[in-house]
Amino acid sequence: MRATRRRTINYEREYDNRGRVPEHPAIIDGWYTEAAAFRQRQSGEFDLAYGDHPREKLDLFRPPRDAGRPALLFIHGGYWQALDKNGFSHLAAGMLAHDVPVAVAGYPLCPEVPIAFIVEAIRKAVLLTAERTGRRVVVAGHSAGGHLAAAMLATDWSNRSADADLVPSALAISGLFDLEPLTHTSVNAALRLDVETARALSPLYWPVARDRRLDAWVGAHESDAYHRQSVDVVRVWGEAGVDTEYHVVTDADHFRVIQPLVDPTSPLTTRLASFCTAAPLA
Repeated sequence: MRATRRRTINYEREYDNRGRVPEHPAIIDGWYTEAAAFRQRQSGEFDLAYGDHPREKLDLFRPPRDAGRPALLFIHGGYWQALDKNGFSHLAAGMLAHDVPVAVAGYPLCPEVPIAFIVEAIRKAVLLTAERTGRRVVVAGHSAGGHLAAAMLATDWSNRSADADLVPSALAISGLFDLEPLTHTSVNAALRLDVETARALSPLYWPVARDRRLDAWVGAHESDAYHRQSVDVVRVWGEAGVDTEYHVVTDADHFRVIQPLVDPTSPLTTRLASFCTAAPLA
């Protein structure tokens, strides 16, 4: 009888997004160019401080027509250690066309601060977005931002002098919900996670209210690990009573997967807009 051989996962390769997309520098440069052009033509409230750290700031864009809908907070990726909000302003375009106010948050980075600090920073960004708009806040994020979006959905806001359902829905794009695999990669040099802290910071294992909604979207050309992350959170949170769905963006890699947010008619944008339409108002 032949013994079953267990598949060895190459974590470094599975989580090396930049290595999988060699042209990523040009894509990222394009984000910053598009974002700067968007800020030139779109009025907004820029660099609103939500905390004391120099990077604890967000930009707030308001739609031409106020339909009274919940606001959106978008959180960028970069493995909690790279990039900033100024490369993502243009992603507000699609949701503004649906009459949704959009905040784009920056945050402090590892290794200057630990991931736990970043989670608390984004909670403050949510509270400021709610304060400035007078609305509930739907949260969306990409990659590390997907992790942070899920963390906001699982936050008990009643402990922070806010309504318990302040964040009724979240949409995570290429999100990370179980951080333990990253302890086996070079990414962890800046994150400085051990197995215990990685699990504690993994929303996959957090309790979340049953009346919440989470979508997990992944690019078709992303690694098996990224698909597995989204499938797992949809399954685990779904079994806990959360309304969850898993979606794949056709012909998209880890970097191109967010581009549909620019287009008001894309499936990604229209799905996110439906969250803001269905979410309760403040």
